[in-house]
Amino acid sequence: MNLVLIVSDTLRWDYLGAYGNRRIHTPNLDRLAAESAVFEEAYAEGLPTLPARRVLQTGRPIFPFRYVPQPSDMVQLPGWHPLFEEDVTLAEHLQAHDYVTAFVTDVYHMMKPNKNFHRGFEHWYWVRGQEDDPFALRDERQVRDLIEAATPHADRFRKRHWLVQHLMNRRAWASEADTSVARVMAHAAAWVESYTLDNPFYLYVDCFDPHEPWDPPVEDARRYDPEFEGLDGLAPPGTTEGLSEQQLRRIEAAYAGEVTLVDRWIGRLLEALQEKGVLDDTLIVFTTDHGCMMGEQGELHKGEDRLRNQCTRLPLFVRHPAGVGAGKRVAGFVQHQDVMPTALRLMGMPAPERVLGADLWPMVTDDAPAPRETVVTAFGHYASLRTARWNYVRPWTPLPGDRRGRQDLYDLEADPEELTNVLADHREVAVELDTLLTDHIRTHAPLTRGTVGAGMVEGVETRAGMSFDALPRLERS
Repeated sequence: MNLVLIVSDTLRWDYLGAYGNRRIHTPNLDRLAAESAVFEEAYAEGLPTLPARRVLQTGRPIFPFRYVPQPSDMVQLPGWHPLFEEDVTLAEHLQAHDYVTAFVTDVYHMMKPNKNFHRGFEHWYWVRGQEDDPFALRDERQVRDLIEAATPHADRFRKRHWLVQHLMNRRAWASEADTSVARVMAHAAAWVESYTLDNPFYLYVDCFDPHEPWDPPVEDARRYDPEFEGLDGLAPPGTTEGLSEQQLRRIEAAYAGEVTLVDRWIGRLLEALQEKGVLDDTLIVFTTDHGCMMGEQGELHKGEDRLRNQCTRLPLFVRHPAGVGAGKRVAGFVQHQDVMPTALRLMGMPAPERVLGADLWPMVTDDAPAPRETVVTAFGHYASLRTARWNYVRPWTPLPGDRRGRQDLYDLEADPEELTNVLADHREVAVELDTLLTDHIRTHAPLTRGTVGAGMVEGVETRAGMSFDALPRLERS
């Protein structure tokens, strides 16, 4: 059995028809979902980009995070570092079982110097030019007019190197086929079409879209806002403060248009698998790393303290080639670390000993209970503990500098969109959840150590001059 793993960055679960959205046009992913087991309560474990992919590739939770300084990286977050040397990746494991392994991506964070996310892949192809990838010469003078047209916050965003770099990178685009997601999916489709070996294959396709900057073809954005102009919403601020209703509508249309663009090109890859005649022997898994805020609580984008369902809940489809579980909706908490052991079980092989995720397939075939009753998700210095009723969010380690932390509690029965912080009204509940979160951190700390390069990873608690016994706690009032 072959395996195709498709990951699309920053894709909100509720922007797909498969999860009930009747406005956003995603026919290809909706069709894939109809042929798949659809997990309705999938959540991230470690965020953002690199932590999520570390979990996906290793089948292991990574929180509480370790801190590895990355001097050549603009991102400095706990958990943002290469794979541990002790890890056995999905690609390495399948390669050891005579699989041909291939990796196509435009997620430049995985390909930065000193990163090692191509481990285990015999064939890999990096589509250059996403976001701050230093692909084109960064010359602000050549894109000043585009910056002014792209955002009413030009003075602010001109100082952000990633926007200038992205605008330089995209100057050569002549048509939709030149966009990053189009090139990723076209290259993956070409790899499938050219495959002639008898060995089974593992193809990992990971596209950065619909991550910002949001710059879909104008016709896709106008599906959601007829007044949309090119480059509207390319680089919106982190909050809605100062934005008019029209500006916010155009920003949302840009994101929605990019979701539709991603869907169209994923359809190209699925079409290639169909035309190659391998769908009947190929397991397909689709998911994302996280979603984003789209005006909820006055916020845009993701963020360390935005661990609510708009950001942390995920689409997750598993399409069995024999049609097992097709169309089934699967309730219960599942996470990224469960993808690897589930895929390996369906492919008839055991998981490596280091894998700690759960095989989800009994939930599909036997209505077995979910492997966990609570979900812990972390991003940088913040963590969330979620139950069927509550979502509790707080810093799990001291914040750098003079940043002031926030603590949130959401009642999911009364407020499923997680819009109203009710911590002040339910402090006893928050204290109980705080204890559970602290216990999780302590019990999982030994599991998230590892080696990067020459030495053991320094713990966040050591860098911050603290121990896990000194974790911030919520006290009863």
